[in-house]
Amino acid sequence: HTAGAVRIGSTARRLLGEQPADAEILLYGSFAATGRGHGTDKALVAGLLGMQPDDDRIPRSFAIAKETGLHFKIGTINLRGAHPNTAVLRLTGVSGRKLEVVGASIGGGNILISEINGMKVSFTGQYNTLIVLHHDKPGTIAAVTNFMAYSEVNIGNFRLSRPRKGGEAVMTIEVDDDVSDALLQSLRILPNIINVVLI
Repeated sequence: HTAGAVRIGSTARRLLGEQPADAEILLYGSFAATGRGHGTDKALVAGLLGMQPDDDRIPRSFAIAKETGLHFKIGTINLRGAHPNTAVLRLTGVSGRKLEVVGASIGGGNILISEINGMKVSFTGQYNTLIVLHHDKPGTIAAVTNFMAYSEVNIGNFRLSRPRKGGEAVMTIEVDDDVSDALLQSLRILPNIINVVLI
């Protein structure tokens, strides 16, 4: 109830792309029932602060959040058909950027991220994974995948999610290779790209 929770929090922080200033953390199932006793709440906040599961500061994450200006509140939520160890994180970054992430701790410190900003995704972070948030415009997927092919990065798994045609969409791309900073920067400046994050 802690290792996976830290990873959910740290993954959400990376997806936000900046330091969170405000966080609403909603717990479901056994996370809600036993989260406080098991330290799930402290672990999620620790992840939002950028800590990893082996960080010895996790028990003090609430105090560290206060020192660093991260305001947070913790509550519960009812979700239909969700994994019993699920958390919903609604974040606002220091620049005002907003993000909602739904993630579950699925055992052994492993996680499954199932939603980003209301769009269905499915990734564990066990493989190098590119999360490409973009405007749903013709040619955007081709531009990203063609550039990856040109860079000799092999795609192992690809998923697209969009709530509506022409709105925001997200590509989840698991790759077999390492991803360079240069490739990330090149993808970020392609037309219609909002953000690219490597998990």
